[in-house]
Amino acid sequence: MTPFTPRVLAGEDFQSLLDAIAAAGYQPIGPTERGGAIEYAPVSSVAEFPRGLVDSAGPGTYALERGDRPTLFGYVTAAQSWKRHLFPPRERIITISSAGGAPVYRSVVPPAPRYAFIGVRACELAAIAIQDRVFLDTRFEDPRYAARRRDLLLVAVECVRAGETCFCASMGTGPGVTAGADLTLTEVTGADEHWFLVRAGSTIGAQLIAVLPTTAADDVHVAECERRVAAAAAAMGRELDPADIHDVLVENPAHPRWSEVAERCLACTNCTLVCPTCFCSTTADTSGLDGVSFSRERRWDSCFTLGFSSLHGHPLRASIAARYRQWLTHKLANWIDQFGMSGCVGCGRCITWCPAGIDITQEVAAIRDSLEVAT
Repeated sequence: MTPFTPRVLAGEDFQSLLDAIAAAGYQPIGPTERGGAIEYAPVSSVAEFPRGLVDSAGPGTYALERGDRPTLFGYVTAAQSWKRHLFPPRERIITISSAGGAPVYRSVVPPAPRYAFIGVRACELAAIAIQDRVFLDTRFEDPRYAARRRDLLLVAVECVRAGETCFCASMGTGPGVTAGADLTLTEVTGADEHWFLVRAGSTIGAQLIAVLPTTAADDVHVAECERRVAAAAAAMGRELDPADIHDVLVENPAHPRWSEVAERCLACTNCTLVCPTCFCSTTADTSGLDGVSFSRERRWDSCFTLGFSSLHGHPLRASIAARYRQWLTHKLANWIDQFGMSGCVGCGRCITWCPAGIDITQEVAAIRDSLEVAT
């Protein structure tokens, strides 16, 4: 993956990685257990990690269970993605003051924390790259996102276990990490072993490894990690065939499947809120009690809300069928037209956290299969 030589870090020495990251001036954000789910939050000690916990997910179902090994990254994905740390759900963007004459507008770009994301999965690295295209690689760079992203340290973890709702292998985004991380970890646990294969993907990553109590990795270590990642790829619970998906969706806006799925869809917005790539937002203005100070806040929004497509007081997509079609077609087809890549990374969150258990892999397959039968 990189010209850097892989090393082995003993599981009992994982705290040294957290300490090195903090000493380098970063705020570690890692997996924790909160409210019965995995949540990415500030961490300083390995004791805060969900040691031994594994997640069980299905369409509309999720649970954390105690596994039989002391893994730190035994879960597959967190309920929310890293998106909320780079693109917060609510954020003040402008302040306005009208005291003493004409209004004064000031853009709000607060000092950005130097985050270190620890435990980023391959699909989540792909999602961050997609958000980069949206917020950075355009004529209109978002200054708040750019400030947080600039000094971000990414510590990835390869998946050695696949979740039932995962389909990253078919999307080409995982479970192995090929690029985009400063450090990549592969966790190996057994009856009497617990260690990490550590690979540097950048100069800062190599500098961190240099201060850790690691040992040289041999071909056996590397082969074992490759075997486990390959097993995870083979055990994917779902798949989404990306071949011809653009034309299948764009050319069939009146397909009866849209109405069928709308009978189950609650338009609750869960799928867009947990999605690591969705970026729709709205703005809201508030006034201070003094009557002369105001602020504008950006908030996450969703194409599933009735008012999102409202023009002159009337929504363009009044039906749930139209809104679901908009979401899925944009995610899997129009996104390619806009950004040159799919808007889906195969993390499966939209399936897991849909109260109705709607599965986008099944919806796409149903439309494609009906077209093949018709021909």
